[in-house]
Amino acid sequence: MPAPAGTKRVKGVSVFRPFVYGSIAKLFDPNARPPGINADHTHQWTLYVRGIDNTDISYWLKKVSFKLHETYTNSLRTVEAPPFEVTETGWGEFEVQIKLYFIPEANEKPQTVWHHLKLHPYGPDAEAQRERRDPVRSQCYEEVMFNEPVEVFYDILTSSGPLGTVGRGKGGSKGSKQASYASKKGLESNRTAELPFEGVYSQKEEGKELDRLVEAKKMVESMVKEEQSRMEDREKLLTELRGGEKGTVKAR
Repeated sequence: MPAPAGTKRVKGVSVFRPFVYGSIAKLFDPNARPPGINADHTHQWTLYVRGIDNTDISYWLKKVSFKLHETYTNSLRTVEAPPFEVTETGWGEFEVQIKLYFIPEANEKPQTVWHHLKLHPYGPDAEAQRERRDPVRSQCYEEVMFNEPVEVFYDILTSSGPLGTVGRGKGGSKGSKQASYASKKGLESNRTAELPFEGVYSQKEEGKELDRLVEAKKMVESMVKEEQSRMEDREKLLTELRGGEKGTVKAR
């Protein structure tokens, strides 16, 4: 029996879309507080869901709900158009539930991520950051994966954004199924979802992170060797001391 219209899925194909979610907070200047702000509030902050480098994600994302701390009036904030963000003021950090709702054509259930609203800087430069009142940003990279999307949604995904697809199943080389499907539908199949060379999430930054990991590994290996050498020296000293004690006993 054929699938109902709008529910037939593209078999053996997964399409992913990257995005970022997070928050940015700014400490109020006590000499220039905005009028009407609660006297206890120390920061203004913004929660957001965005595309990489602010690229458009509204072609697959319909709305976003942010579940704030229960002390806020109307703690469940739903944003139905970009920019998908909420701005508020407050004094404390808390966990935020962020729920992503996809466009109706997706025929997919909402997905949920969690974010810790961060107001205060951490690390060795934290005090200097506080004095300068630098914005405190906390951001996560995420990818939403649509496994075997319905055909109409596949058309929307691959005609409106980079073709981040992964082929699965038997028969054909990796990606052959989505390529043939796109060709049949007259869609572009030469787009890519590879990381750009430069930017916050890029091949360049990925390379720097790999270099840092390599250096950290070398440092740990060096520390392990030093500790092993110290242990060997202590073992030798202990052996010598035990030998000396035996010689003293015999002399008596």
